[in-house]
Amino acid sequence: MNVVALVLGLVIFLGLHSLRIFSEKGRNAMLERFGEARFKGIYSILSLIGVVMVVHGYGLARMEQSALYTPPAGLRHLALVLVPVSLILVGAAYAPAGRIKQSVHHPMVLGVAIWAFAHLLANGGTADVVLFGAFGVWAVVDYVNALGRPETSAGAVPAFRGDIVAIVIGLASSAVFIGGLHAWLFGVSPLP
Repeated sequence: MNVVALVLGLVIFLGLHSLRIFSEKGRNAMLERFGEARFKGIYSILSLIGVVMVVHGYGLARMEQSALYTPPAGLRHLALVLVPVSLILVGAAYAPAGRIKQSVHHPMVLGVAIWAFAHLLANGGTADVVLFGAFGVWAVVDYVNALGRPETSAGAVPAFRGDIVAIVIGLASSAVFIGGLHAWLFGVSPLP
């Protein structure tokens, strides 16, 4: 029963973040109807509700999950390499335009896909597969869809500085998570 909050949270959060995938016209109509500020406010509140439900539901579901598979140690080590890569990509989404952003086009979504895949390599419980599998599928679908949309950074001249900022953000975030934040937040150390 604890998985219900997790699944409902995922439906709310990923559903909201799928508006552009499934109905760009519908999203634009809502923007026009509510105005940008109200639309963003409603979107943010519902997203926050979804995140809280995902975190709470995942925490409860993890306590009673069964193992679908047991990842070999080598895959857990690979996850330790992939997660920093994913965080560098997420950093590139917010950094000034650089070669990383230019070459991947939508680094945030690709970063989420790699993050989810890495966590599926390291975790084989039912709640893990529901959470990371849902984010992984969503990210792949969104990335493919996003490749057909115009880029927000189109026309920006890539600067090496943007790549440095993205790499520093990604590696610093990784160090903080590996250094103890992951264990503090989730009760599990990413280190084997």
